Amino acid sequence: MLVVRPAGPADLHHLLELAILSGPGFTSLPEDADVLSERLEVSAASFAGKLGPEAAWYTLMLEDGDTGDIDGVGSVKATVGLNRPFFSFRVVNNTVQSPSLNVKLNHQTLVLVNECTGWTEVGSLFLKADRRKGGAGRLLSQSRYMLIGAQPDLFADNVLAELRGVFTPDGYCPFWDHVAHKFFPMDFDDADRMTGSTDKQFILDLAPRHPIYIDLLPEPARAVIGKVHPQGVPAMALLESEGFRPNGLVDIFDAGPTVACGRDNIRTVRDARVLTARIENEVEVDLPSLVSTDSVAAFRAVRARVLVDGDLARMTPDVAAALKIKDGAVVRVKS
Repeated sequence: MLVVRPAGPADLHHLLELAILSGPGFTSLPEDADVLSERLEVSAASFAGKLGPEAAWYTLMLEDGDTGDIDGVGSVKATVGLNRPFFSFRVVNNTVQSPSLNVKLNHQTLVLVNECTGWTEVGSLFLKADRRKGGAGRLLSQSRYMLIGAQPDLFADNVLAELRGVFTPDGYCPFWDHVAHKFFPMDFDDADRMTGSTDKQFILDLAPRHPIYIDLLPEPARAVIGKVHPQGVPAMALLESEGFRPNGLVDIFDAGPTVACGRDNIRTVRDARVLTARIENEVEVDLPSLVSTDSVAAFRAVRARVLVDGDLARMTPDVAAALKIKDGAVVRVKS
């Protein structure tokens, strides 16, 4: 049985492996053992309730309960933009007209903004290639919303997700090469690393102060603004199924889109029911449900056959064992 559980310092080797597999442009998974080690320390402290929302960053691992293999990672950052700015480009529509010439034109520009201060971010969703089927991605993705629903007051009213922009198989990023690199004279990997490990002052120092007219950009750069990396298309579909929609912001390095949704309007947060677990030797039900603990500190989630019977969630001992709960525990169930 696949289980989503909190990440901690002991997961460093697994997280580094996932970071290497994720490839270029995955800002939240740098190939840097020191950065990842610090992140896992933060995750452990976050689940233990030792950090406030301004610093809490919950990292989740997808584990095969039978083999112990770690096959994926996801995360929830309680707030962004409080300790470090959260920069984006906003795609702005500008209309100009000349009545004397009977001409009306629409121009789009990219404007540097820091609009999402204090929002919650879901991200870092990545699975090994052989796990990208059979519902593992949906389990890992939805588990983040079950975590938010377990204690909503730890998270912001608005939730966002950034999707990786377009890269070619050989690592070429059209937007970076034609646009961002003009302002940040360094390798993409260096800029990406600095974004995750510094206070981002270099962005404030070097980023364009004036709007960038999209019509003046080379066609390869224009074509990828707001587009998702091919590996991110399934993640985008999962986000859209939860109610997330593009909000007009794109990443300043690769132009990948940002999507957002109100916390209480996320489908899994809204529809999950709080029930009492009843452990039974046999449970007859046709389709599996998403089931999690109702605790951030002891969070675990699985997809399993659970019978919802009034205020009870009837489950077999193996499901309860995967969740590490006893009979009578409070659980969250999303059918």
